[in-house]
Amino acid sequence: MNRSRAVDLDRIPAPWLVVAGVSSVQLGAAIAKSLFDELTPTGLVMLRLVFGGLLLGLLFRPRVRNRSSRELQLALAFGLTLVTMNFCFYQAIDRIPLGIAVTLEFVGPLGVALVGSRRSSDFLWVAMAASGIALLAPGIGEGLDAVGVAFALGAGVLWAAYITLSIHVGRAFTGPTGLVLAMAVGAAVSLPFGIASAGSALLEPELLAAAFAVAVLSAALPWSLELEALRRMPAHVFGVLMSLEPAIGALVGFVVLGERIGVRAITAIALVVIASAGAARGARAAPAPPDV
Repeated sequence: MNRSRAVDLDRIPAPWLVVAGVSSVQLGAAIAKSLFDELTPTGLVMLRLVFGGLLLGLLFRPRVRNRSSRELQLALAFGLTLVTMNFCFYQAIDRIPLGIAVTLEFVGPLGVALVGSRRSSDFLWVAMAASGIALLAPGIGEGLDAVGVAFALGAGVLWAAYITLSIHVGRAFTGPTGLVLAMAVGAAVSLPFGIASAGSALLEPELLAAAFAVAVLSAALPWSLELEALRRMPAHVFGVLMSLEPAIGALVGFVVLGERIGVRAITAIALVVIASAGAARGARAAPAPPDV
């Protein structure tokens, strides 16, 4: 079964796998947003981590026994970062359009990419990204919720921390073991808050099925697609393709949620996409996406 799946993926060009993975993440976010009225953002974070952790655990069956204290501390830090990042992002998209939230959040991986780059043109990418963010500033407090903007930027900072920690976790653990442990930590931390927030809605089979779909679209599916793509393309090319995420987020927000954004926001998204792509090309390592 795994062999058949691998053969099928081999027939798909690697860039399309990355685009499919990014689209899956954004579609999962859009579906999650449509469930906020019933399950609440906090409840969705919990269900996403619980279902996502179970899925990855069953798929890869990582070995978790006999781990050193350093490895467990890494998994704990990774899990706390993961749950907080997801909480901030869901709070952001509950208040502002998906495409704008992803654009603001992208300051995290953009910053990491620039740290890994050593070209004089880096100043151009910084200026371009800053111009994009500045274009959104006049709408804050008017058409753009200030708290939502703050949550999106907070998610970006946590995304940068996630990327940095993922490098250490990848060195300390083999395969997806560190990620599965981190998701278990995140699920455990979010469980009491998610139950208290979502309440009796957690007893609705239809809502739980929809939340399970969010976990598949946001974690298991994109993780598998992007892992396969990384086997067949340079890391900097992967980073450039990942830079499409704000644009794809805006498109999914429009198609799935009917979120319309103006010319100013579209220009801001374009500037951040171009800056992120340029920075990723010069980075020593492409930042990993927060698919979980």
